[in-house]
Amino acid sequence: MLRAARRSRERVTPAASRDRVTPRGLARFGEDIAGAGKYRQLSAWSPSLRGVSDRSAVTQPGPVPEAAGADQAGPVPQAAGADQAGPVPQAAGAADQAGPVPETAGAADQAGPVPLAAGAAETVPAAGAAPEAGAASPGLEDSIRPRSLSPSRAGDFLTCPLLYRFRVIDRLPEPPSPAAARGTLVHAVLERLFDHPAAARTPQAARALLGPEWARLTEAAPELAGLFEADELRDVWLAEAAAMLDRYFTLEDPRRLEPAHRELHVEAVLESGLLLRGYIDRLDVSPGGEVRIVDYKTGTAPREEYEARALFQMKFYALVLWRSQRRVPQLLQLIYLGSGEIVRYAPDEADLLATERKINALWRAIERARDGGDWRPRPGRLCDWCAHKAICPAFGGTPPPLPDPGMVPVPSVAAAGTLPGPA
Repeated sequence: MLRAARRSRERVTPAASRDRVTPRGLARFGEDIAGAGKYRQLSAWSPSLRGVSDRSAVTQPGPVPEAAGADQAGPVPQAAGADQAGPVPQAAGAADQAGPVPETAGAADQAGPVPLAAGAAETVPAAGAAPEAGAASPGLEDSIRPRSLSPSRAGDFLTCPLLYRFRVIDRLPEPPSPAAARGTLVHAVLERLFDHPAAARTPQAARALLGPEWARLTEAAPELAGLFEADELRDVWLAEAAAMLDRYFTLEDPRRLEPAHRELHVEAVLESGLLLRGYIDRLDVSPGGEVRIVDYKTGTAPREEYEARALFQMKFYALVLWRSQRRVPQLLQLIYLGSGEIVRYAPDEADLLATERKINALWRAIERARDGGDWRPRPGRLCDWCAHKAICPAFGGTPPPLPDPGMVPVPSVAAAGTLPGPA
């Protein structure tokens, strides 16, 4: 299984893209990575995905097919050998990430209602999920929210259980950082770029969106305006964001793409009762129904031996789609704008069953930590960028007292300190 999984992983750089033959699986999505221009992307919005919503201005509501019980996760067969769920998976390479600046955890997985654009499809609760508490106060909503987990919060616990506690249990605020804000801005521009007609999706159009999107972000979160002491520093920062957008056009041609969904909210309930939820940057659906999950990263691609964590996030999304839609995505695609690389992975059911077991094991570890009040720090290289280093006992700090057990909310995807996502 491990060797088969490695054969399905592919790393692409612009130079390699010009030299390699387009794989048959990618041709389904019309991707022209051979540079010959003979493939045309025809991904179109599909009304067949239930339990999802997105923020796309071009998405129109479609019929929601009725399929009673279709989303119920049946008994999970145990796979032999390498996929057995053992100890909770460690953050493979968490302390050894290739990029010097960690990716922002937040915008793609923020909890709460999705601000839909006019005409956008409404959120449909996942099968088996408890109804949302419409007008309930934040405290009450947390107390009745079903047990839930997002890729970002799962990543927090794998990186450092104490970080998970600070963000989910204590809900400590975190000041914005230039790196996190740049990631949010680049994501917003790439989402809005697809509002343009196909022929107008050019590097110049993307650069022209930087100013308006930054103005929108600072209006929603005024504290972002204080990130830079001088306009010159802000201009340098914007130039770095523009360079990432230019790099995107060396990896994909958005004129050949019509994403089915952008900033897509997905959720599904596992047989264990755990609600998985998150936001997918982009979902492509080919004319034949094949699904590709795309995630933008503004950091640099990790070395292959440290890809596990990024692929865990993508398998998380694939598991949600599989459990809610009964289909395995054909391709998971990570676009690293910091280094100009694409990492692709073709999952199968065995991959997703193993991911489900790992997530359930991870959730049991979170519950044990919550019940015992045992949130241990896990020092590593990422600690240098942690907003809570001053109160971490690994560095001589003292965490605040844990909230009263009766007041501790059921851990959910909500987290303090996240930046506003693209609207």
